[in-house]
Amino acid sequence: MIKIGAPAPAFSGITAYQAGEFVKVSLADYAGKWAVLFFYPRDFTFICPTEIREFARLQSAFTECGCAVVGASTDSEYSHKAWFERDLPEVAFPILADTAHSVSAAYDVLGADGASQRGTFIIDPDGVVRWAVVSDNSVGRSVGETVRALKALQTGALCPVEWEPGQEFVGGSKK
Repeated sequence: MIKIGAPAPAFSGITAYQAGEFVKVSLADYAGKWAVLFFYPRDFTFICPTEIREFARLQSAFTECGCAVVGASTDSEYSHKAWFERDLPEVAFPILADTAHSVSAAYDVLGADGASQRGTFIIDPDGVVRWAVVSDNSVGRSVGETVRALKALQTGALCPVEWEPGQEFVGGSKK
């Protein structure tokens, strides 16, 4: 089970599809920077493209925060290539092909059917899991909430419910 405040499960040499190419991706590639790792169930589905498009639409918000975005499912890199080139050409971040199910299992999002569940993890520059959300596959996640949580974590302060940049922290100071 993933524990908040514990090291993120490492992975290395996983083939990913990224903007027309196959690349190898490791968690170590993101050492020293924030990363969002999100899992989705399957390529060529109905809810998944809405989420992936939203991650792509908000890519600049993640970049402004010094945060990399990495997607993952248990589909193959060839399935990713076919789907992304046909339906999601705007996506620039890597999509892991977790065909061995090792990354999904390590992050405790592997479903009984062999597909990843909708899991989202924010990992800090030291490789520590700072935020995690896993939801039922029938409900799409809020990517905007992921950006908000990232910004809140980056302050290092106590952030109340619905905190947004510029608002007061618990205790009264602003940042």
